Amino acid sequence: MKQTRKKHNPEFKAKVALEAIQGEFTVSELAAKYQLHPQQINRWKKTLMEEAVKVFSVGDANKGDGGTELVSELYKKIGKLEVERDFLDRALNR
Repeated sequence: MKQTRKKHNPEFKAKVALEAIQGEFTVSELAAKYQLHPQQINRWKKTLMEEAVKVFSVGDANKGDGGTELVSELYKKIGKLEVERDFLDRALNR
């Protein structure tokens, strides 16, 4: 019988990785508890540690990059709405 791979959602991975980092249980205990291979838990733990550093080191810089695009898009929308409002205002005042 062919064994299929399980796909775990990000919330589950984060939960297991956090438990591994906390150290209340050994990786072997967590592997038995969640029916995972210990190496998989160690990979998730390592990924979480690496990404956590990125979140705190880059933090505001990431928000700024996406924010500039959003701000420019919102300014375009505001301009369009002002033009429409002025057009309608002129049309009603005739």
